[in-house]
Amino acid sequence: MDSPNEMSLRFHSYSTMYSYDKRLDSFADWPFREECQCTPEMMAKAGFVHCPIESEPDVACCFFCLKELEGWEPEDNPWSEHVKRSPNCGFLTLKKDFCQLTVAEFYHLEQERVRIYIRKAFNQNIANFRDQMVITCKCIQTLFDSPSV
Repeated sequence: MDSPNEMSLRFHSYSTMYSYDKRLDSFADWPFREECQCTPEMMAKAGFVHCPIESEPDVACCFFCLKELEGWEPEDNPWSEHVKRSPNCGFLTLKKDFCQLTVAEFYHLEQERVRIYIRKAFNQNIANFRDQMVITCKCIQTLFDSPSV
């Protein structure tokens, strides 16, 4: 899970990823190349950006809906996997190439992308708060359970 700062940096860098070529460039170290469905070209066409971590070299994230997928298999179809796990992604519903979007269409898409980011950041902050609350409760319980001096 990204820290809030890492997630913010990733979100802002993804604003350029409407471009297929920019997404494709991110797959320079992608482990799947030939004789498979999840080639860099197919991944980029499906809206994914390669964002590996040391323990997971095949993490890909949709630049738009921020859905991260890992554990890719050579027979996985990126478009199908994206639709299966994020059917309401605004990128998947685009009927035009990015260069053909009107300013109003682009503005609407960016509004949706920001809403998704805010929702994800909010949910992550709540999860972090819950984790800290559990740790704090355990510490307090330990204090009450220990014999008094």
